Amino acid sequence: MFETYVALLRKWQSAKNLVGPATLDTIWTRHIADSAQLFSLAPDAKRWVDIGSGAGFPGIVLAIMGKSTPGFHVDLVESNGRKCAFLREVVRTLRLPASVHNGRIEDVLDRLPGPIDVLTARALAPLSELLRLGRKLLTTGTLGLFPKGQDLEDELTLAAKYWSIQATTAASITDARGRILVVQSAVPRVVS
Repeated sequence: MFETYVALLRKWQSAKNLVGPATLDTIWTRHIADSAQLFSLAPDAKRWVDIGSGAGFPGIVLAIMGKSTPGFHVDLVESNGRKCAFLREVVRTLRLPASVHNGRIEDVLDRLPGPIDVLTARALAPLSELLRLGRKLLTTGTLGLFPKGQDLEDELTLAAKYWSIQATTAASITDARGRILVVQSAVPRVVS
């Protein structure tokens, strides 16, 4: 199934510019394995929302991994209509337990029925912005899983000025400098 996904991505890449062209040669580690490692951090989660889905990392990878689990579903949120067309083709071709939502993250999240177990985003925005975008979910028990690079400490320091964050980190299996931020809760601070 992953082979078909990669073949579709390569086919659509020239017309849609789905991933950085230089990363196509390392797609299995740079994108697939990097996305797949999130699955083990919430093994019992059934309802996932991936914001800024782009080419489907990590959302499509998670949907492939959870396909055989009853009740498993991934909502893919993407504002770029051309990328949504690609995501819909992958979901249709692979018969994945996923829905593609073309719209602004804030608008789509407000319309999704709950409960949602996990919110994820990969290479979308700095932590402060991710917390703002996912506020509705992260303040009500949804787990946040955000792969981050070597600047995570700086992002946490900045975000802590505006958010009370309960989080841990997990080492990345694909990047020695990377970590995955596991957010149990994020509540805006009252700034006086």
